[in-house]
Amino acid sequence: MKYNFDKIIKIKNTNSVKYDSAKKYGMPDGLFPMWLADMDFKVMPELTKALEKSARHAVFGYTTTNQEYFEPIQKWFASNFNFDIKFDWLVNTPGVVFAITMTIRALTKSRDAIIIQTPVYAPFSNVIENNNRKLITNSLIYKNGKYTIDFKDFENKIVKNKVKMFILCSPHNPIGKIWRKEDLIKLGTLCLKHKVIIVADEIHCDFAYKGYKHIVFASLKKDFLMNTVMCTSGGKTFNFAGLQIANIFIANKNFKEKVILEIARTGYDGLSKSGVVACQTAYKYGDKWLKEVKDYIYNNLSYIRNFLKTNIPKLKLVDPEGTYLIWIDCTELGINEKHLKDILENKAKLWVAMGSSFGVEGTNFIRIAIATPLINIKTAFNKLFKALKSEKLI
Repeated sequence: MKYNFDKIIKIKNTNSVKYDSAKKYGMPDGLFPMWLADMDFKVMPELTKALEKSARHAVFGYTTTNQEYFEPIQKWFASNFNFDIKFDWLVNTPGVVFAITMTIRALTKSRDAIIIQTPVYAPFSNVIENNNRKLITNSLIYKNGKYTIDFKDFENKIVKNKVKMFILCSPHNPIGKIWRKEDLIKLGTLCLKHKVIIVADEIHCDFAYKGYKHIVFASLKKDFLMNTVMCTSGGKTFNFAGLQIANIFIANKNFKEKVILEIARTGYDGLSKSGVVACQTAYKYGDKWLKEVKDYIYNNLSYIRNFLKTNIPKLKLVDPEGTYLIWIDCTELGINEKHLKDILENKAKLWVAMGSSFGVEGTNFIRIAIATPLINIKTAFNKLFKALKSEKLI
């Protein structure tokens, strides 16, 4: 490999949310953090060089994006997803959650119903309820270690609650599902039928494992494109989330105007120059780095899969098709989530995301971020094994 992902990078004491926020989140000190979807790897050298060049230029005024910024992103989506995005669709925001929030505020009204598919990324629920919208959940069906969509429930909930918006998570976090074309078409068709606007969070789109292919929802039909706000960010793919820039694509001019107006109302519509430089550079030069990091993470996944089967068969890995997150069913341990959390934190000394934070359907599951050097994976899962064994649960 050209890049060394085995190298341990010192991240603690760098104001890292993942490594330095234990006290803020009410967690004990000394835990190894595997809860947040950050990578523990250095960014690609080309990105570092571009940021160093920008720093030496020593001008950090107000910054915008232009056609030159857009072209590498356009080529990326054309090459990887056969989707021809247009510069006129682009709206830049500091992040995807901010963009979803602005879209909710711009395209729905107070007390309007918004539907999500649980278990799902926790901020979806938060931004819906914090903006005085009605949260509606369409529980995914979990059977034999796999998840499917309950389309009947999805439509019934839309009709019964007069749902105005659907937040699609694709690929789906935390379950690692790459939605099939037929699933996306069914969802899109039902939303068109009932006049439900779609916000497609596709931030993990570049992380599909071998044998799977992410499909950009808006690429399937012109009607879907015109009914969708598509949210993406190079920060997740190339590990620069802290530089605060996301690329939002809105082909519907009416939607776009309303979202831009809502962003303007916040008074927070500026961009980080470093974010602009990083994003443009990453999409221009990032192919080889991304391929290698995906291969490395897949090797981590293979290790975990084998380790659990051999040592902790009661823990059932929901085999991911995408993302660098894993979702583990802990039900067979026969303990409640409070007990499980206590073991993880006080015995195994691990900080993971507890499943209930993704919705009640996630109770007794855990989500673990695996974009970290393999030695960390080995250490963490050995500690988990010893902790469960000491509790006589395995």
